[in-house]
Formats: sequence, C-alpha cells, structure tokens
Amino acid sequence: MRRIVLAGTADTKAEELAFLRGLLSGGPGAVCLVDVGTRAPALLPDVSARVVAAHHPSGADAVLGGDDRGRAVSAMGLAFARWLGAQTDIAGVIGIGGGGGTSIVTAGMRGLAYGIPKIMVSTLASGDVGPYVGISDLIMMPAVTDLAGLNRLNRVILHNAAQAMLGMVQAPAPQGAGRPALGLTMFGVTTPCVTAITGLLRDRFDCMVFHATGTGGRTMEKLADSGLLAGFLDMTTTEVADLLCGGVLPATEDRFGAVARTGLPWVGSLGALDMVNFGAPDTVPARYAGRLLYRHNPQVTLMRTTPEECAQIGKWIAERLNLCAGPVHLLIPERGISALDVPGGAFHDPVADAALFSAVERELVRTASRRLTRLPLHINDPAFAAAAVAAFAETLP
Repeated sequence: MRRIVLAGTADTKAEELAFLRGLLSGGPGAVCLVDVGTRAPALLPDVSARVVAAHHPSGADAVLGGDDRGRAVSAMGLAFARWLGAQTDIAGVIGIGGGGGTSIVTAGMRGLAYGIPKIMVSTLASGDVGPYVGISDLIMMPAVTDLAGLNRLNRVILHNAAQAMLGMVQAPAPQGAGRPALGLTMFGVTTPCVTAITGLLRDRFDCMVFHATGTGGRTMEKLADSGLLAGFLDMTTTEVADLLCGGVLPATEDRFGAVARTGLPWVGSLGALDMVNFGAPDTVPARYAGRLLYRHNPQVTLMRTTPEECAQIGKWIAERLNLCAGPVHLLIPERGISALDVPGGAFHDPVADAALFSAVERELVRTASRRLTRLPLHINDPAFAAAAVAAFAETLP
C-alpha cells in the first residue's frame, strides 16, 4: 500500500501535524507521520527523528548531538533526503514548517522524482522560494499566519493543503507509454532553430523544450537521470558562458553530467555562447566596465563574450563531452550562434566565434561515437535545424 508521508518538526508543530494527520487519514491509503525535529517530540510519530537521523552518512549523532541548531537543521535535511529516497511506497509528501522545517522537508522533496505530489505549507512561501523549490515540482503554499498553534485561518489553509494532496493521490496523472521524450534547450535568440527542430520531430517524439536559464539545463539533465528522456538536442549551451563568466543564469559544474552518466544520444551546438546574462545595467560587475553590452529589456542586460572567454568556454565544453561514452555529435554553425550574431547584429564578432569554434575543435577527442561537424550555416537557418535532426537520427539504433 502506498503511503502519504506527512513531515514536520513534532517538537514545535505537534498540534498542526495532528490536525493534518486527521484530515489525511480520511483518504485512501496510509498516512506516515515523520518527525524531522531535533528535540523531544510532543506527538508520537510513525517514524522518529532518530530513525531519520540515522540515515545521515555520519550517523544519528551527527544530527541530534550538540547545541548548534543551524548545523542540526542542515544535517537533518540531508538525513531526511536520504531517508525519503530509500522509500519505495510513497504516494505523496506533505510538509509544514517555519524556517528550519521548510529547509529540512524541502531538502527531501527536491530529491524525489517529478510527478510525485509534493506540498510544503510554509511561513516562507510568499518570499523567494527558489532555494527551497530548486528545479523540483514541489508546491509551496503560504501558511499566512505563523505555525504556532491552530487558529481559524490556518485550519482552513491546512485543510486545503490536505485536500489538494488527497486529490492528487486519488487521481494520479496517467502514465501512458506515449512517444519517447527528448530534451531540447532554447533561448529567445535560438528560438527559430529549436522551433524548427520540434516541428520536424513532434510526430515521432515528445519534444520537451527547456529555457536555458540555468535551472532549465539542470531540469533537463535531472529528467535524463530519472530515466524520462530518450535523448538530447542541446542546441543552446549558453548556461556555460554564465558559469564561467559570472552571469546570473549559470549552469553548474555538472552540466553534461547526465549525458555522461546515462549514455543517451546527444546532439548539440553552441547556441547563445556569444552572451553572458546580467540583470539591469547597473548590476553588471564593475570588472566588466567598457564591455559590449546589449539591453535585452529593462531587467536583462547581455554582455558579448570576448575571444579569450570563448576559447575558455569551448575548452570547458569539449572536456565535458570527452567524458561521454554514448553517441555525441556537436554541430558548429559557422555563420553565427544567436540572433544577435549576424552581420550588422549587436554581437557579430567573427574573431570571438572563431576562438570558440577552434577551442572546441582542438579539445574534443573524436571517436566513432563522438563527432564534430562544422556547417556553413547560421544556427537559426532552417537547414541547420534539418542537419541537427538528421544527426540525431544517425545516433539511434
């Protein structure tokens, strides 16, 4: 029988947890109350904090020993994530918390597969929830009042949260086989390329397009690690430029890691590596004074990458792709890598592009399954999209 996991700190949120457990118990399946507190509970849980803490790599005492609350919260978050990841019968996870509880419970939720219902009722849900949500599909629900005992308002909030969880568990999304899914990356300046590719492939594949904003690339690769993708058409690798040049939409050091780990077929390009993203113009770091900037909108300022930066970017990408044993085919669009990189365009710089292309070509170790092709095309030319589709078809068995 699949269980709804109800998580919170039973030392400080016992009344609210008991109320939620009663609401959830009216639905199908079992409710498993998990204590993630670091002090003696005021409510008997189904899974104690010590059992959860024992999943920490250094054991329970690394979580529950000592008086440093900040350290204990961080350690309990890691332990809860490991405990949750070890369960095989989860129908959904619902949590409540203030600052500490939210940090602990969402650390576990973020590690779960997409599609598993996840609701976090939190006093922090009306602020910047990025650190808690990450690239997951968890739902943050504002608690409105503090979770310091039940009142007429938070009873309604908790009731609604419970009913939302029960509804998702009782009516799960259908899991039909359907067409195999592909991960594609796109930016506004590479939209014509990716739109043309999806048009050519949508009758055979479920094309999942990710905005290359840092979180987009990470989400795509997490889906691959989860076994939900059949391959990549990674045309917009711009997040690497932000990583190496200090932009606000960076990849992590694990970019292309899922390609290496899964061995899935990868066809990609160098889309939008002519730019680094910042916020409003006054947010561009002082060290970049005098650089070529383009005001995309009042909130987004783009900076043209230099030949030196492009060489570094190309080397970094090639080194990561060299770790991939599966089919890899990198396509270089010699006539431009973004809508701004055209003759007369704001970022047209053949010297910088040449530095990027040469670095990739020099550093990429070619094998029977790891290929590089230079094409006398712009990335947004229809012929380039057709070439990418043809290259992907060649990677398939």
